[in-house]
Amino acid sequence: MKQFSIPTFYRSPIISRIKTARKAQDPRKKDFSPSVLDLGSVQFIFARHFGFCYGVENAIEISYRALEENPGKRIFLLSQMIHNQEVNKDLEERGIKFLMSPEGKMFYPLELLTKDDIVIIPAFGTTLEMEDKLKSFGIATESYNTTCPFVEKVWNRSSKLGEEGYTIVIHGKENHEETRATFSHSAAAGASLVIRDLNEAEILAEIIEGKRSKSDFWKFFEGRTSAGFNPDADLDNIGVVNQTTMLATETQAIADHLKKAVGFKFKLIEGNSHFADTRDTLCYATNDNQQATYGLMDVEADLAFVVGGYNSSNTTHLVELCEEKFPTYFINSAAEIISQLEIQHFDIHESKRIKSQNYIPQKQNLKIIITSGASCPDALVETVMHRILEFFPDHSSLEDGLTKFG
Repeated sequence: MKQFSIPTFYRSPIISRIKTARKAQDPRKKDFSPSVLDLGSVQFIFARHFGFCYGVENAIEISYRALEENPGKRIFLLSQMIHNQEVNKDLEERGIKFLMSPEGKMFYPLELLTKDDIVIIPAFGTTLEMEDKLKSFGIATESYNTTCPFVEKVWNRSSKLGEEGYTIVIHGKENHEETRATFSHSAAAGASLVIRDLNEAEILAEIIEGKRSKSDFWKFFEGRTSAGFNPDADLDNIGVVNQTTMLATETQAIADHLKKAVGFKFKLIEGNSHFADTRDTLCYATNDNQQATYGLMDVEADLAFVVGGYNSSNTTHLVELCEEKFPTYFINSAAEIISQLEIQHFDIHESKRIKSQNYIPQKQNLKIIITSGASCPDALVETVMHRILEFFPDHSSLEDGLTKFG
């Protein structure tokens, strides 16, 4: 796989050493068991896969190249390049300005852009409408387009589905940049619909099977369909794609549920020409990180830290998985670890920061899980580890712990 040139301050010599050793032991990525760094009084249990993915490193490399190649020019990011506050903050400090928020709120009027300005398309991609608007100002959007190749793969599959007469059902968060972009591309190819989760898939399945009315369809899915969507005709042939940061297992469960529904409607026993197999659109990196998190469920640990941006969808799903077994703290940096007795972290259920007391158990040989989202630099994970080690002054040396990793 391609090696990207990204700033060294995003790297971690410790994490790199662990990852390199595991990759050498398991080049085909069949082993999802975690890596254990034993430092005596505390053990760090790292997920087999975590941190920057291919698409994120690609986006970072292109963004910093844009800065190097265009001294003196105005450089804009269409919105946050990735959902990590540290990366976006560094780019902003180097002179890059954001045109709009992740939700689409404009910070700078597009009409003031000129053909001499540089506009970077974020890793999530953008809508066809926005691409056309930028091109109308003479801006060459292809010059610094950081759209993740796996997002583009979803777009290409969506276009093919539309051409073949299938309605594209997108599993995603309708206000997320990537889902808005995917919906724009799929709606240009055929009838399209966004659903958020398995609960909504069950409702849609009941509508397909005739167990719910057409009015129920609009009650639940108003504002999330392509123009002219007709639930009487546009739910006969279906293909499912996803926002690449969603839970891959949930996307597959949604696909299985809707396949069963159209099979029921058309009384199909074997085969199902009314449903398109789209498993090939699942992002490998999202899947690897999620499978590695499932691998954590096979170990015993006292607590878990998940590091990443609070608005990161893929990181939120890692938190959901960890919470099933461990006391889990979602933090964006080591600065959130106030002391050994107090931590500030993000509650994904209430969508707000909270503080917790006495979060580190008072015991010997503490076992702590650490993982991070696909947009989180390994350097941030290392600083979290060092912050925790401050509370365990009798820990053995890092070099001794790293010996097993070569």
